[in-house]
Amino acid sequence: MNHVFGPVSSKRLGQSLGVDLLPSKSCTWNCVYCQLGRTKAFVTERREFFPKEEILAEILEAVASGKKIDWITFVGSGETTLYKGLDWLIAEVKKATAIPVAVITNGSLFCDPEVRRQLLDADAVLPSLNAGSQELFERIDRPAPGFSFEKHIEGLRLFRQEYRGKLWVEVMLMAGLNDSEAALQDMANVLKEIHPDMIHLVLPTRPAPESFVGIPDEELVQRAVFIFSAAAPVLHPAKGEMTLGSAENLLDTVASIASRHPLQERELEAALGKLFGGDAAKVRDATDELFASGRFDKVRQGGELYWIIKSA
Repeated sequence: MNHVFGPVSSKRLGQSLGVDLLPSKSCTWNCVYCQLGRTKAFVTERREFFPKEEILAEILEAVASGKKIDWITFVGSGETTLYKGLDWLIAEVKKATAIPVAVITNGSLFCDPEVRRQLLDADAVLPSLNAGSQELFERIDRPAPGFSFEKHIEGLRLFRQEYRGKLWVEVMLMAGLNDSEAALQDMANVLKEIHPDMIHLVLPTRPAPESFVGIPDEELVQRAVFIFSAAAPVLHPAKGEMTLGSAENLLDTVASIASRHPLQERELEAALGKLFGGDAAKVRDATDELFASGRFDKVRQGGELYWIIKSA
C-alpha cells in the first residue's frame, strides 16, 4: 500500500491505522525536531496530491483485513491539512466504518475557514503548540513566510469555538528550548485560551534534523505536566509498543514504517519478538534478512540505534 501503514500501537490512539496523504516532505513549517528532516521547500498551497479514491480504497482494504484498529489516523509527510480532499475522505470513512477518525496536524492553516470546516466531522484533532511567544515560535517551528505566531494561535482559538470533537493539543517538549519555567508558563497561558480537552506532552525521542534538540530530564517533564495541568488534563509522554501484524510482507511493512520515521532497533526487535513468540533465533534471522535487503541504513542518536530508509 502506498498511503496506509500500520496499525501501529501507541498510548494515545491504541492500534492506529496511519493514512499518509502527502508526498514527503510537504509542509508549512520547518520544525527543529521533525523526524522527517528539514523542509527543503515550503508548501503552502492546498491541493489533492493523490487521488482521494485511491486513498479511500486502501483504507477500506485495511479495515476489511480484520486487523484490530482502534483509530484511523490521517497524518502526512508534512502538514496533513494541505490535502484538499480531507473532508471527503473523513466523510467516506465514517460512512463505511464505526472506527473513529483522528487528524494529526500542526494547525498552521486553521485561520482558513475552509480548513476548519473540513475537520469538523473528525472524532479527534491533534494540533501542535510548541511555543508561547513569537520568538520561540520562530526558533522552534520555523514557519514559512506569512505564518505568524499570532495567526497560529488565532486559528486554534477559532477552531475550538467551532469544533465539538476531542481537541488534543500536542506539545513537543525540548531541553533548553521550551522547558524553562517562563516558556512553560507562556504556553500554559495560551492553552488556557484555547481550552483543549487534553494536552499531549511528547518528547523528541527520534532523530531530529538539528543536533541541539534533546530530551528534558524527568524533573523538567514533571514540572511541565504540573504547569500545563492548570489548562487541561495532561497525557504524560510514554511510548507505546510497535506491532507488525503478521510475517507476510514483513520487509514492506518495516520499510513503510521506517520511511515515515526513524525506527528504533530495540523497538523493531521487540515487535519481531512478539511476532515470533519470543523465538530469539527467528528474531535474529528476520533482523539480518531485513537489513540484508539493502533498503535500510542505521544511525545512532542519544545512545540508541535507529533504522532509516537508505537514501537513493
